Amino acid sequence: MSAFWTEPDFDEHERIELVHDRASGLTAIFALHSTHLGPGAGGTRFWHYADPAMAMTDALRLSRGMSYKNAMAGLPMGGGKAVILADADRTKSPEMLAAFGDAIDALGGCYVTAEDVGMTEADMLAIAQRTPHVTGLPSTEADQAGGDPGPFTARGVYLGIKAAVKHQLSRDSLDGIHVAIQGTGSVGGGAARLLSEDGARLTLADLNTEKAAALAGELGADHVPADAIMDLDCDVFSPNALGAVLDTEGIARLQAAIVAGGANNQLARPEHGDALRARGILFAPDYVINAGGIIAVTLEYLARQSGTRCDVSDVNAKVEEIPERLAAIWHEADSTGQSPDRIADRMAQNLIGR
Repeated sequence: MSAFWTEPDFDEHERIELVHDRASGLTAIFALHSTHLGPGAGGTRFWHYADPAMAMTDALRLSRGMSYKNAMAGLPMGGGKAVILADADRTKSPEMLAAFGDAIDALGGCYVTAEDVGMTEADMLAIAQRTPHVTGLPSTEADQAGGDPGPFTARGVYLGIKAAVKHQLSRDSLDGIHVAIQGTGSVGGGAARLLSEDGARLTLADLNTEKAAALAGELGADHVPADAIMDLDCDVFSPNALGAVLDTEGIARLQAAIVAGGANNQLARPEHGDALRARGILFAPDYVINAGGIIAVTLEYLARQSGTRCDVSDVNAKVEEIPERLAAIWHEADSTGQSPDRIADRMAQNLIGR
């Protein structure tokens, strides 16, 4: 692994830690990008990397994205991320989770974790046995926020797509709008259900073809192989799987007027936002549209810290601010000729004092 401070995604991160616990087999990276607004908050990713250097790249990119996401969502939290390097079999043990919880606790509250790819509510409960600096824990009462934040992320994506359709296509309704959804997990699948209720025409794709086919059958939607979804002639392309799908080749394939989805770090490099704008494709900056999940777990965490209650309605009220935030970005992009991602980055950097 090369020196992290020479990586192109290193952005004056405040703190990087590599933790290895021989007894449990834990190897993890903690990346704290900024604590200007509060503790670095961001989920833990449990993933097998064929090249371990990619784990550092993920940690750097995702932690910076969390700084921007939390700032733009108006949350009193900084940006952080943790990556646990899984073996090829994705082996995860109670001892590994305990060691990971201890490692979080040793950071002294400057990092708050939640679930991300490869992690579950049960994992968060296990980690919570070792540290209080964890959120996304199951709720114990009806209508109380807690647990899987995916539905809130999905709701934000759905609301963001509605706002993008209004801005780009001058349409107040989603009836008949063709949305191509890449990834049908908690976020993509949840957004698909909400879009379907509004009459959108959907085409779905997932690496798990059976999952995509099942959801398509439920919603009366079409489905295509995962490698074909970016080629569809549609109104909206919605990436909801892993990031960096918007590279030079991917952008050239697009036949959509709008890109709006829940995946993190959709742009492979910053210049790809300019490439989208050059093609006349409206981009919803990912860390703005997909903030529903971090809004949910942050409000849950802050309520627990203060001994108060956070209801689902409280989270939804905050998630419903996402379209207004996107509209402000797009209007400034229209007036300046810059791409929406560059506008959003500048706004976020100002908020975190950079």
